[in-house]
Amino acid sequence: MKRKALGYYDYTVVLTYCGMLFAFYGILRVISGNYWEAVFCLMMAGICDMFDGAVASTKDRTESEKKFGIQIDSLSDLISFGVLPGIFVYMISDKNPAVGVISSLFVLCALIRLAYFNVLEEERQRGTSEKRKSYLGVPVTTIAILLPVVYMLYDNRLHGNTICFPALLILMGAGFLSPVEIKKPGLAGKVCIIIAGIFEILGMIHFMGWGLI
Repeated sequence: MKRKALGYYDYTVVLTYCGMLFAFYGILRVISGNYWEAVFCLMMAGICDMFDGAVASTKDRTESEKKFGIQIDSLSDLISFGVLPGIFVYMISDKNPAVGVISSLFVLCALIRLAYFNVLEEERQRGTSEKRKSYLGVPVTTIAILLPVVYMLYDNRLHGNTICFPALLILMGAGFLSPVEIKKPGLAGKVCIIIAGIFEILGMIHFMGWGLI
């Protein structure tokens, strides 16, 4: 009997896998001190995450495929929007031990938020086939919008203190665990996010030149 590789490899998970790969490459760029490239990878991971659910919903999936999708999405998000930003802030703060603690706690908050989401999502899918309309807590993907803005301001000397980076992680970490209900963005919301991302990318190109891409 021929054995298949573990996991699923159809088109519904391609964007999730690509997002994780962007994030991991971003981590490598951070370690090398290439912060603009790391920010770009973070944004690309955010774009992948924005559309992976919509792509997955186009296929009639088995229960195992749905559960796998929930788990793989959160595992990818932990790397993309937890580990990558945490390492980014630690490195840009000159490996400050206190910032290292803050970065570690930020990743922990993201881990808890994503694991709790998985529990709620599996329970929700057992009770209804409707699409999710809201989230509890600030989505971890929010960091993919805010961190590039903060870095752009910092790199262009509009503010010169790296304290803004751990401060951002503290606010985001608290938001991840807050029980506030946030409505899931519809088409108009996603369009606004995409437009904001386009402006961020144009800003990056303006300040760093076409050599960035």
